[in-house]
Amino acid sequence: MKLAILSRNSKLYSTQSLVAAARRRGHTVRILDPLRCYMRIEPGSFSIHYKGVPLADVDAVLPRIGASITRYGTAVLRQFELMGVYTPNPSDAVLRARDKLRCHQLLAAQGIDLPLTVFGDNPDDTADLLRLLGEPPHVIKLNEGTQGAGVILAERTSSSKSVVEALRGLYANFIVQEFIAEAEGSDLRCFVVGERVVAAMRRSAPIGEFRSNLHRGGTAEQVALTPEEEATAVRAAAILGLSVAGVDMLRSRRGPLVLEVNASPGLEGIESATAVDVAGAIIEHIVAACPPRPRRSKRKTNS
Repeated sequence: MKLAILSRNSKLYSTQSLVAAARRRGHTVRILDPLRCYMRIEPGSFSIHYKGVPLADVDAVLPRIGASITRYGTAVLRQFELMGVYTPNPSDAVLRARDKLRCHQLLAAQGIDLPLTVFGDNPDDTADLLRLLGEPPHVIKLNEGTQGAGVILAERTSSSKSVVEALRGLYANFIVQEFIAEAEGSDLRCFVVGERVVAAMRRSAPIGEFRSNLHRGGTAEQVALTPEEEATAVRAAAILGLSVAGVDMLRSRRGPLVLEVNASPGLEGIESATAVDVAGAIIEHIVAACPPRPRRSKRKTNS
């Protein structure tokens, strides 16, 4: 199989782990910077040049698209799709997951439980927005934040109002959620590949912090999921159309609550905490799911 990985940084642990897993299994793999991909579009014909050279005979493409290049990165991924290249995470699925508001609407519509969430776009109605949510603490999140960035805990209504008004003044898109106290600063990262959770860890926030992200100094340990938690994670990824996803959940009194579905989940934390070859599971899923593509026949030359 010829695999392309869309990544801006070939030295990242996740990218290197995926490359190594593919090569151990005898596959050809190439890392492509999405911003160096140029697209040619015409009716019935789609092509990509990479650093001035046409890309051909790619069987599958795995997107590792950062939030800062979502728009162009997903356009490149869509171009591959239009060229008939398989991907476990289609461009529209990546866009659904990247937009927290849209993601929550889609999950809630299918009965996936999540923290009570409110959203509004009128600076004159901040008080009414917060009344929809109820008493603080409130968690305020930028709509496209990652790794815990842009997540704020407001413990008083006045604080929530100040943060909301400040974000509106910056024309930032955000959501406001209830704070789940019984989670005690911990969440679950469930790594979904295909139709199963291949690895899961519990992340715990450091003292004085409520965000459990490892990039924020959180710690991680392997965790056994309940059948309900595993089923929720797999279903959440499927609703968004993702075959590879990191589903973040909280354990609450009313059961598992989905916080976020990540279309480009990091591998270092989960592989270190669980000793599971997650990269290998991803590669094996792609190989099993990728339909065979016809190869170009080589021209015969007359001697």
